[in-house]
Amino acid sequence: MKNEVRTLKYAILGLLSREPMTGYDLSKEFSHGLLRYWNATHSQIYPELKKLVDEALVVFDVVSQGKLEKKLYTLTKPGQDEFLQWLTRDEPMELNTKDVFKLRLYFSGSMSDANLLTQLESQLKVRRERYAIRLEKSYDEIDPTLLSRADRGDYLALELTIYREQADIQWFERSIALLKRIMDS
Repeated sequence: MKNEVRTLKYAILGLLSREPMTGYDLSKEFSHGLLRYWNATHSQIYPELKKLVDEALVVFDVVSQGKLEKKLYTLTKPGQDEFLQWLTRDEPMELNTKDVFKLRLYFSGSMSDANLLTQLESQLKVRRERYAIRLEKSYDEIDPTLLSRADRGDYLALELTIYREQADIQWFERSIALLKRIMDS
């Protein structure tokens, strides 16, 4: 088995580099703030936190919140160092090699043109909806040179996501037009 980078590890270290958080706080971040770029569930986050504690990259204190006791996780100096080392690593951009839609598209010769057209139109609708949501969250009204360091990173990542959505929408529109021409001929 090849040695894969535990990206979730670095996402958690990055969140903890901003402020100490509970596991619940981390889960909320993954379901809101980071959802645009990375997703993780409770069942992934808590085992990863345990590994990070075992590796001494993170420590926790048990704190009382009302009647509940929760673990508040904090980044250690080695955790901060490892996160910064990962962050500044010069690596080629990873392509998502597991894309169910692209796999289906590859084998679309086995379906009718009408079914393929339905799939493309459905995906286009979803992409347009996602694009609209991303635009609502964009920084159009803000001068990016005035953003904090943390917000600047979010701005750049959101801009990349918006441009990719635009390109995807254009591809779907062109592909639908092409398929309709083929079906009409």
